[in-house]
Amino acid sequence: MKSREIRKRFIEYFKERGHVFVPPIPIVVKNDPTLMFVNAGMNQFKDIFLGYKETSYKRAVNSQKCLRVSGKHNDLEEVGYDTYHHTLFEMLGNWSFGDYFKKEAIYWAYDFLTNELNIDRDLLYATYFEGDDTLESDDESRKIWLEILPPERVIKGSRKDNFWEMGEIGPCGPCSEIHIDLRPENERKKKPGYLLVNKNFPNVIEIWNLVFIQFNREKNGNLVPLPQKHVDTGMGLERLAMIVQKKNSVFETDLFLPVITTIHNTQHEVQNIKSERIIADHIKGAVFLISEGILPSNVERGYVLRRILRRVILHSKILNLPTNSLIEAVKKEKGLGIILNTSFNIHGEPIVCSPSDAINTMLKTKTRYLAIGNFLVELKER
Repeated sequence: MKSREIRKRFIEYFKERGHVFVPPIPIVVKNDPTLMFVNAGMNQFKDIFLGYKETSYKRAVNSQKCLRVSGKHNDLEEVGYDTYHHTLFEMLGNWSFGDYFKKEAIYWAYDFLTNELNIDRDLLYATYFEGDDTLESDDESRKIWLEILPPERVIKGSRKDNFWEMGEIGPCGPCSEIHIDLRPENERKKKPGYLLVNKNFPNVIEIWNLVFIQFNREKNGNLVPLPQKHVDTGMGLERLAMIVQKKNSVFETDLFLPVITTIHNTQHEVQNIKSERIIADHIKGAVFLISEGILPSNVERGYVLRRILRRVILHSKILNLPTNSLIEAVKKEKGLGIILNTSFNIHGEPIVCSPSDAINTMLKTKTRYLAIGNFLVELKER
């Protein structure tokens, strides 16, 4: 099943259950000083959670592109070392604003994975917040999961893993994660999966995070209960595609493979899968940032972009790539062009275009095109 079909099924599943499709917002956050980039699908709904804004709908669904390269959620240094981390990704999400809560969120998530996508239910595990000195255990989520899964696959988790916060301040609450054990059967028989959940084991990974927004974290660190309880879920399309397409890595899915293939087929002397993954991830993120008006600089967002591009250069040197190969990777119709075209159509925007048209649409002008090209060549020459 292609990634666009997975995305379509997710959106349609929740639309059938009364959710309104809400268009995603740009990666670059312009009206929230607490965020440099969108790092979760819930960012645009922050004021609704806090009670500052009202909407005509109580349920929402969408697919939001997110960038995690700064602040509380930063995966920049994680890319390349495993099969599933990346900086720019799409978050599939469904939300409830003072409407349904834990029971519906949990049952629908499990139903979508097992019945809509036919993921083996025997491979799934669920976690819940165990509580700490200041907050009670999320026994409600635990009881709901025990209606679905056997006790050994319902696992308590710490504040670090099972209490989600957008940033240093803002909406937050306990969360329940769905994990999957992707190990071969013989390995699963040797060691039960519940021992590997949230242990940074490469083949036992989180799929979906169900966040139950109940508090607002204030500047002084205090947690203040919100007047209404909300649901905020997030599931990375790339990881889900890896599972559904039965791949060993997100970089083998149709969302990344064209770019990886372009880089891999470039004439270079050194084979290094980690560097290839980093270049593929970072070029994709850089193009999206530049398409939204960010150019390399020494401050704020421009500095983050500059850092991303510098990492691309570092790993191109590790691979001993030819000087112009990175620019060609940006332009390549059968590489990044396909990714951009796919991503462009993800977000519900009524645009149908060829990969080359997608490149031109995303990059907007030759000036920005040259901004990448000249920056890459400049660093290569140093």
